[in-house]
Formats: sequence, structure tokens, C-alpha cells
Amino acid sequence: MITSVLVANRGEIACRIARTCRDLGIRTVAVHSDADADALHTRVADTAVRLPGSAPADTYLRGDLIVKAALAAGADAVHPGYGFLSENADFARAVQDAGLVWIGPPPEAIEAMASKTRAKRLMGVAPLTEVTEADLPVLVKAAAGGGGRGMRVVRALAGLDAELDAARAEAASAFGDGEVFVEPYLENGRHVEVQVLADTRGTVWALGTRDCSLQRRHQKVIEEAPAPGLTDALTEELHTLAVRAARAVGYVGAGTVEFLVAGERAHFLEMNTRLQVEHPVTEEVFGVDLVAEQIRIAEGHALDPEPPAPRGHAVEARLYAEDPARDWAPQTGRLHRLAIPGAVRLDTGYTDGDDIGVHYDPMLAKVVAHAPTRAEAVRKLAAALEGAVIHGPVTNRDLLVRSLRHEEFTQGRMDTGFYDRHLPALTAPAADPYAPLAAALADAHGRSRFGGWRNVPSQPQVKRYAVNGQEHEVRYRHTRTGLAADGVTVVHADARLVLLEADGVRRRYEVSRYGDRVYAGPTALTVLPRFPDPEADHAPGSLLAPMPGTVVRIAEGVTEGAPVEAGRPLLWLEAMKMQHKITAPTTGTLTTLHATEGQQVEPGTLLAVVEETP
Repeated sequence: MITSVLVANRGEIACRIARTCRDLGIRTVAVHSDADADALHTRVADTAVRLPGSAPADTYLRGDLIVKAALAAGADAVHPGYGFLSENADFARAVQDAGLVWIGPPPEAIEAMASKTRAKRLMGVAPLTEVTEADLPVLVKAAAGGGGRGMRVVRALAGLDAELDAARAEAASAFGDGEVFVEPYLENGRHVEVQVLADTRGTVWALGTRDCSLQRRHQKVIEEAPAPGLTDALTEELHTLAVRAARAVGYVGAGTVEFLVAGERAHFLEMNTRLQVEHPVTEEVFGVDLVAEQIRIAEGHALDPEPPAPRGHAVEARLYAEDPARDWAPQTGRLHRLAIPGAVRLDTGYTDGDDIGVHYDPMLAKVVAHAPTRAEAVRKLAAALEGAVIHGPVTNRDLLVRSLRHEEFTQGRMDTGFYDRHLPALTAPAADPYAPLAAALADAHGRSRFGGWRNVPSQPQVKRYAVNGQEHEVRYRHTRTGLAADGVTVVHADARLVLLEADGVRRRYEVSRYGDRVYAGPTALTVLPRFPDPEADHAPGSLLAPMPGTVVRIAEGVTEGAPVEAGRPLLWLEAMKMQHKITAPTTGTLTTLHATEGQQVEPGTLLAVVEETP
């Protein structure tokens, strides 16, 4: 029997595994980088072991350090979670060679399937060895790992070499393996996958289908089970192919077989030899705990001959600290508050007061709703997200709510091109015109400039806020009866709660303030100074860092004085395990280059200046 498990991962999956272990009476050991020294997953575990450093390559990708940590802490098993070393056969062998139980598939199965190139050959699908115009568009893809890292869509042959280099660098940083390959890119297909679970006795379960078509940068955003709109014949074919893939490599444990579905055809993509981020929707529909089943299988227990029957529908949304309106730029900073209302499942690696750093994936939480029907589950999840209190970095919450309520999604007609078609509309600002006033009134509570009332009306007070990048100016007055503003009735105003009535409609705003950041209901506002700093302006053509990160590469030939064309890549920033391309905003001359390779930058750091050609 397993009595103590080291979780070789971080964030929400480490917390989620710890929760199941606690229910089973199993002690847990966490590992953490210096950046994660006080992270939630270290606090929920029984023991925590430090991995010196902060970068993944120095910490969570160091299998030797993790094995030593397991032995030092007295663990008798290792669960890899997903990402990092979860699909590394050498790490699995090192765990077993150390006398520890590996809660995962045999190393041989990982080797056969974890490399997508080998998996495709096993399933009779070959990657492209030479790319011609007729093959376009194509997808450059990392052979190891997942999560959209090391993936690039190429639509012109001239850009293929640059995208291959970028994908190799990103894959090496995220997975320690820079191998990439090229395959045809099917536009507007559906990403459908099958959850499999196999024991050591030859029983393989196919636990239904999941649709993961809503993706950004090839990383899933909203997932659901079962996949809507599939015929019984296609569902049966997907189950058969998934079980065949598992049996072909002697698979043991939880795994996922992924397909691209176009019409009634299923194209094999890969098999992920690990737990998937979206596994909770399958758990909700089938009433199983996949982590508990992984542990039982590792202990030698057999599965029942048939899987449990499915019930209802489940939908999961990934809440990211990112700005979808700014090319999905990841965000950092203090998460002051995170609260999700309603009867939904919340899997998170953060809690109030935690810091979102630059080193790891920007996912804050997964929110999952289960209901008897798809329509009810979607409505339930959208309402929970809409009512969520999220105080901290910018998130994709509004995008998630709009996506869940979009006609294509509610009718089950979505595909992998959903955000390519609809992102501008889904990220259009939707400012509440009364939120700035509510913030100003809460701030003004108790700040009357005179002790008693006077017959002469007071002068209007003025405050300025930025909302979604736009400036808002509000005016209010102190009166004998309290605070007042034109066009609205101030029903109540104190430092935490403001009630406004306009056109017969009463609006309620709970107000919180953290430095110059104010939240009036769900609206985030930044307090602006009365007199802007003239030195804060930058010259036209200035390229500012859109996020905190590291300058990992400067394009060849990019030097001060060099001519550049609009859209030309100038440099790459790495943040949260993804590489972000910084391009020339206009055609002209690169007059200034402040960025250097290896430089750590903060948001707003001046990287370069391109002077437009007249």
C-alpha cells in the first residue's frame, strides 16, 4: 500500500492530487522552486522540499533532484501530474530504479507515445519531411510535452525556418527537449479526445469523449464532456481507436488520445501519456476520481470489467492571468481575492494574497460546472464566472463568459478557429458607465472638506480613472445630505458599498481598493493622477515590453540604424513558459535598441524605437 506520495509538479494539479491523497489517507510531499517557496501547493502538502532556483530547467525539470527529494522525505511513490516530467521515460525509470512506485504508465509506453513523431508512426500517420506550397498551411509542433508550447502555424514558406527555430527554443525551455516536427494543419476542425484508463490486467476503459476546440495558441480554454453533436458511429470509432492505441503500447494508468474531427472523419493527433488538465469534466460525468484510480492501479488493483455509466454534462473553463485583447499577454502581480459563487468545482493553485510570477503557466484556476443537460451546465458555468470576485492581475474572465454565451458555442457549432473569427468582438470593452462614479463616491466617503453644511453649493469634485485603457472623468458634490452626482440618485455610499439609482434601476457596487487599483463590482479601475506626468510619454514608434519576462533572442541583423519593415520580428520575450514575438510597428529605421539577450524586463520597459520612414 502507498502511504506517502511526492507530487512532482506545482500549482493547481499539485493541490488537486494532494486533495485526493488526503481523502485516501496518504501523506503528500511537495517540491518547490524558490519562486514557489510559499505557494499554495506547498502549504496543503504535509512536507515540502526545496529545489534551488526559479527557472523550470533548474527546478521542476530536474528529475535527479526530485528523486532525491522523494527519498529524503520518506515518500514511497511519485505522481508526476501533467507537464514538466510527466511524459519523460527516463524520469519514470529513475523513480523506479530508486525503489519508488511510479504512478503512471510504463516507461516503454511513454517512449512509444510521448514523442508525437513515434506515436504517429505507430498509428500509421507520418509527419511531413519536406514542405511545399501545396502543403500549406502546416503546423510546427514539439515532439514532447503539450499545452500549446512549441507550436506554430505556418502559412508562408518564407517564415518556416524562423518558426522552426522559435518552436525548438520554446520546447527546449518548457520540456527540456527541442525536437519538433511538421504536419498538415487542418483549418476549423474540432479537437476531440478520449479519456482512457487501463490496469495491469489488460482491462482498458474508454471514458467518453471531450471537446476541447476553444483554444488560444493551441492551448485549450474551454472543454466539455461529452463532445456535443457526434454521431453514435463516430463516437464508437473514437473509442475503438483510443483503446487500440492504449493496447498497442501496453498502456497502464490514465491517458488521453487526441483527434482532430472534420465532418465524420477522425484524424489521430497524439496520445498524452498522463493526466490531462481537462480531466475534471470526465470525472464529473462518470463519477470517478481519476487520481484515486491512478493510485489504485499503481498499487495493483484491477478495474471493473466495464466503466461506470455517464450522467449529464460537464463544462470546464480555464481562468488565466492574461489579457486576450493584447495578444493574450500573460499578467503578473498580487492576487488579492478570488471567489467563485455557485455550486461549481474550483481547482486552483492560488488563494487570496498569493503572487502570480513570471516563471510558470498563467492559469489561475479551472472552474467546472455539471448539470443534467449541456445547456444547463453552460448556463451554470457562465453565471458563476460572471459573479466571480477576481481582484488582481487582468484575467480572461469576461472572454470566458462571452464565449460560453456565444451562439456558436451554445449551439455546439464551435471549432478550433472560434477565436480567430470572434476574438475582436469577444474582447471589445464593455465599460459600466456608473462604475467610475461608484469608485469615486466610495473614496470620498467621510472626506467632506467642511465640518457643517452651508447654503452655498460646494464645487464639484473631480476624479479620473482608466478603464480598459480609456480615461473616465467623474464629478460629484458634497451636500447637506451626503454625496450627490448629476443624473443619478446616490441611495447609499460608504467606503465599501455604493448603491446608485438611474432611470429607475438600482445598481449595487461592492468597492475594494489596493493602492491605485480600484474594483467597483466586477469593473477594475486605475486611479489616474490629477496632472499627468509629461515625462511618461514615449516617442512615436517606441516598443514597450507588454509583460514581464526575459529577452531570449534578438533577430539577426537587428542593430541600431538598420532599416526594418512593418511586422518584421525584432526580438522575442519569454514569459510564463511561452515565447512572445515583438515586431516592428511600422516601416522605418531602428533608431534605438535597448534590449539585450538575457535581460529581465518589466511591463513598460522601453525595448526599441522604430522611426517611421516619411
